[in-house]
Amino acid sequence: MAPTLRKATLADLADLVALEAATFNYSQLGRQSFRRLLQSPSAHLFVLRDAQQLLGYSLLLTRKNSRVWRLYSIAVASAARGTGVGRKLLEHGLELARSQGASAISLEVKVDNKAAIEFYRRYDFEVVDVLPDYYPGHADGYRMRLSFT
Repeated sequence: MAPTLRKATLADLADLVALEAATFNYSQLGRQSFRRLLQSPSAHLFVLRDAQQLLGYSLLLTRKNSRVWRLYSIAVASAARGTGVGRKLLEHGLELARSQGASAISLEVKVDNKAAIEFYRRYDFEVVDVLPDYYPGHADGYRMRLSFT
């Protein structure tokens, strides 16, 4: 069965929490946060699943009176890395934002996460700001942005 990309539901909650814990060793979203995001009109949470497992998720956030969306997170299961899951999730998010009238998407990434930075650069994201001491452990971040205009 081909993987399915769809809006996340409460039925995905346990798998989202498990994937988050397996993917990130800092600033993890917990069960309560995911539950709140699933019910929020300003959160766009999508999952890519096959018959057996959650392959990945993407989370985009919007704010009233702003046309700039925020890519808060993309997580890909370790077994699915290198198979295009991240690409599918990002491309879906970019298309959704464009179709909803976004003027840009911004994101934050650790400066030492070279793979993610190069991934986003392939989609024309550019570093627009350095964020000193942004992550736990005093790690710096980059703010990256893709403008649609």
